[in-house]
This record gives sequence, C-alpha cells and structure tokens, in this order.
Amino acid sequence: MNESASLRRRVLVTLGVILVFRLGQSLPAPHLTVRAPEADQPLRWILDLVTGGGLATLPVFAFGVLPCLAAPPVLRALTVLVPRPAALRAEGEAGARVLARYRRRLVVVLGLLGAVAVVAFRGPDVLGGAVAVACLTAGAALVLRLTEVITDRGFGNGVRILLLAQVLAVLPAELARLYETRGWAAIVVMAAVTLSVTVLTVVFAQAQRRVPVEYAKRMIGVRAYGGTPAYLPFRFPQANSPAVLAAVLVSLPGFWPGVGWLRDEGNGGRIAVYFVLVCLFAFARAAVSEDTDKVAVDLVRTGGFVPGIRPGTPTAEYLDYVRRRIVAFGAVCSGVVALIPAVGLGLLDVSPRFPFAAVALLVVLVFLVSVTLDTVRQIESLRQRKRYEPFLR
Repeated sequence: MNESASLRRRVLVTLGVILVFRLGQSLPAPHLTVRAPEADQPLRWILDLVTGGGLATLPVFAFGVLPCLAAPPVLRALTVLVPRPAALRAEGEAGARVLARYRRRLVVVLGLLGAVAVVAFRGPDVLGGAVAVACLTAGAALVLRLTEVITDRGFGNGVRILLLAQVLAVLPAELARLYETRGWAAIVVMAAVTLSVTVLTVVFAQAQRRVPVEYAKRMIGVRAYGGTPAYLPFRFPQANSPAVLAAVLVSLPGFWPGVGWLRDEGNGGRIAVYFVLVCLFAFARAAVSEDTDKVAVDLVRTGGFVPGIRPGTPTAEYLDYVRRRIVAFGAVCSGVVALIPAVGLGLLDVSPRFPFAAVALLVVLVFLVSVTLDTVRQIESLRQRKRYEPFLR
C-alpha cells in the first residue's frame, strides 16, 4: 500500500468512527423518559460539554467519552493507594498491558454505575430499567472500542477526537444564540478570542526548554562513539482539566461558607478566583508529570552529563530546579489562556453562562489546535517511515 492510500484509509477510518459515534448519540435509549433541563442550570453546561448533550437527550451513547476520561484518573489514584497496580506500573511493558486491561474494565464499570444512576433518577419499571442499564453500559463499552479504533487505525488520540466531535456538536447552538442576541459584535469578539487562544496554544505546545547534555566518548575497536552534544527537552504538559475543575468549583459557591459574593456572576472577583484556581490546578497537575531523579539516573547509566553540573544528585537537583520554573511559568500561561474566553464572553455580557461557556469555548479551541498538531505530526511520521522503509528491510 502506497503512502497516499495509507493516509486515505486512516482519514476514512477516523471519519467513519466519528459518524458512528454521532449516530449513537442521536439514537434514543429504550425505556427512558427525556426531561427538559433547566436553561441556566450551571452544571448542565459542563455535562453537555463532556457528554455532547447526551444526559439531556439520553441516547445510546448517553455518557459520550466521559467514562473514558474518568477512568485514567481513577486508575492513577488506585495506583497510589493499592499495591497491585503500583507493582504493575513498575513492571514495564508487560505491566502496562495489564493496566490497559484494567482501564478498559474500569470504563465499563463506570458506564454501568452511570447507567444505574440515570435509571434510578428516571424511575422506569424493573424490566425496562434493566434493559436501559444494559443498553447504556453497552454504549459506554462501544464508545471505548471506537476510541481504540481511531487510536490504532486512524489519526490522533481516539478519546480526544471524539471529545472534540461531541463538543463541536453542542457549541453551534450556543454561538447561534449569541449571534441572535449580540449581533456582529459577537462575531468580532469571538474572532479575536479564537485567534488569541489559537496563537498562544500553538506557541505553548511547541515551546520547550532544552537542557544541554553531553555524552562521554567511547572507543569501540578503532572507532570513537559518543561525545556529540544533545539536549533534554522540557515541556509544560497541556490539559483542559484545570479549567474544567476551576469552573466547577467557582460555580458551587453555596458550598463555600462566607463567600456569597461568588454568586454575583458579573463580579470581577469571581473571574480572579477562576484564574487563580486554573493556575493552581495546572501547577499541581504538571508538578507530578516527570521524575527528574529517574532522568538523572538514566544519564549516569548512558554516560551522559549536563555541562558544569556533577552527575547524580546535583544533576537531579538542577533538573528539578529547571522543571519547577517551567511548571510555574506554564501554570500562569494556562491561567491566561483560560481567562481570554472568559473576558471575551464578559464583554458580550453573557455572564449568566460564566464560566462554563468560557470553558466550552476554551476546550473547543485548544482541542482543535492540539488535534491538528497531533494529526500533522502523525502524518509526517508516516511519511518519514515510508521514506526510510526500503533501508530497513
């Protein structure tokens, strides 16, 4: 199969899976009564975001990719608390395969728990409830399989692709409503917000701090190996979860005693709290993303060293110092990027939807940029592999 045919096949697989996914989000589940949600219920918007409006219409794929998004954090928490997953994580590739199997089972279990909760809330009869639970659980398992098909045979990460598809399905109705109420001012502000977030996201995703590394020369026979300069790239891990968590906390002021002023949607303090929470969550998430001690040990094992830094513990301390600065700067940048849609929507006076409308817009833009970058990288990787394939035979 030539290069163009392989790329065409991957594109068709990705589009076909998205079509099946959206069809499953339009097919109503049996024995469930749909109730009209409250128009300005805050949590409704975040649920629409992560389920594609599934919990409002209750289709077969009612939960969208929500179980697939929730399973990895739950499994990471179990890895810290339970010895067995922690031991599997230390076993390398074999343990990773077992953990992947646990992750799949956990997705199905989360889908089952969600289905039971939905059926209990809707209150059908026992037989109808059992059929609805089975249908919704099977839908969650099928969505998991669709994400794996995209990851293995299509372009990009399957969960991110389907999440982007369901968010894009929810957002146009909100943008149309915004245009009807605010006119061309909404188009101008949204264009400025889109351009700003896109540029900052691309710069943020491509930026890296390169720590120079050198490797000692080794003589093997009559040839010298090593001695060439290299570098360790440090990046800030991007994610939308800090903005989502911050939006949930800001929208629940009733649980915070003594902070009733957070109920005022137009209060600038509410936006300030949102910005601080995004920075804190982004910092906490990135702070545990890389083990500098392991990097320092690997450098010693391979004969590498950072110029001017002693190998071992001093190298680990220096790398940790560099990483902390990058994490702090990246957390502030994450807060700024999350604040742009909030400020733009504030200028349009849509504060009753803050911060969920801002989070929805942010997630769409960031996912669109990241999915595009991942797809371009994957296409370039496939082209390079095809180009060098004759030399590897």
